[in-house]
Amino acid sequence: MGLLSEMRAASLERAATARERVPEAALRAALLATSPPLPLRLSPEGFDVIAELKLRSPSSGDLSGTTRDLVRRLEAYAAGGAVACSILTEPTRFDGDVEHLRLAAATLRPLGVPAMRKDFLVDPYQVIEARVHGASGVLLIVRLVSRPLLEEMLDVAAALGMFVLLEAFDAEDLELAASLAAERSGRDEQVLMGLNCRDLESLDIQFGRFDSLRSLLPPRWPAVAESGVQTTGDAALVASLGYRLALVGTSLMRRPDPELALRELICVGREARR
Repeated sequence: MGLLSEMRAASLERAATARERVPEAALRAALLATSPPLPLRLSPEGFDVIAELKLRSPSSGDLSGTTRDLVRRLEAYAAGGAVACSILTEPTRFDGDVEHLRLAAATLRPLGVPAMRKDFLVDPYQVIEARVHGASGVLLIVRLVSRPLLEEMLDVAAALGMFVLLEAFDAEDLELAASLAAERSGRDEQVLMGLNCRDLESLDIQFGRFDSLRSLLPPRWPAVAESGVQTTGDAALVASLGYRLALVGTSLMRRPDPELALRELICVGREARR
């Protein structure tokens, strides 16, 4: 699994350290002082963008050059129409921090935009931790944990009123996700089904996966195109293929005008859905 194996091991260590510092009972007690999660409201116009805040990535290197002021960039994302903001909290390869999540949640809440924790989560504790830090949603990777543990993490997120972006990479992941979707039919939860087109070995983008695998996406969960959406043409294409959302990080992080860039992506995506 390459990168995922490395990230899983690092995440297990971080979860253990965090649990020693703040036991789960104390973490759950802290929930009492948190504001309720913001709802994720998809636009009736048929296409939305989750804008991502990440300072580095293994494939693109340093992305912080245009982001000296995190608050201003988050405000630009909100002004540009982001339906939610994805906040990287993984520290070793992405320069993330849970404090970035806390800052994002505080910045975005008055603007009505939910923050989502994006990380390599391997423990239900980390879902609770995300909620305590202000997240209204979390990303969960299908292949990173066992199915029983994944179901437990989905249950915890639902109990806390959080939405989940469930991330798949290939047909096997999507088949497992479809099984979960059928099993969990009728539950009071909000799940988005993400397909990440990045090859986990080479880290290259394989944009064609959005088309070749789309028939395997569980129809009851809104589909999210992850990685690879860099241009307005990309946004139009994934929208025309039936993707309800796109998660866009690197291309937005490279733009000095993220508000305008986001508006353009959303506009062409919605046009393609009409």
